[in-house]
Amino acid sequence: MIDEKGEMLGIMSADEANAMADERNLDLVKISPQAVPPVCKFLDYGKYRFELIKKEKEARKNQKVVELKEIWLSATIDDHDLDVKAKQSIKFLLSGDRVRASIRLKGRQMAHPEIAMEIMNSFAEKIGSNGIVEKKAQQEGRTIAMIFSPAKK
Repeated sequence: MIDEKGEMLGIMSADEANAMADERNLDLVKISPQAVPPVCKFLDYGKYRFELIKKEKEARKNQKVVELKEIWLSATIDDHDLDVKAKQSIKFLLSGDRVRASIRLKGRQMAHPEIAMEIMNSFAEKIGSNGIVEKKAQQEGRTIAMIFSPAKK
């Protein structure tokens, strides 16, 4: 048995412990019911629950949700357009989001996926140290995709 201040009271029966809890206007809570004998503590359970909920809300407020942003490229994209897309991706990565760069191959472009792979590699070079390649460029049907995660600071 442990009292509300954290001091050991020793081993006692459940009836005695309940009587002492009623005297102190506190609740009797089993801390570790598997122990022999079970360990119990006096505490105000309502106040305890309130503190737990308060801590959970505080933790949720400080939590950052990581999103997966998607950037679509083309197999025929020009250098300047690729720079613009890279700058946008860097902005996403610096804000803490992951980025998925994709190219959809159309018609005859399917015969030359190596061109799209070169564009993906140059895109990865433009992102540079701002992002880490989480998943390398890989063809999945008509789409070639690559995933970047934010670089550790």
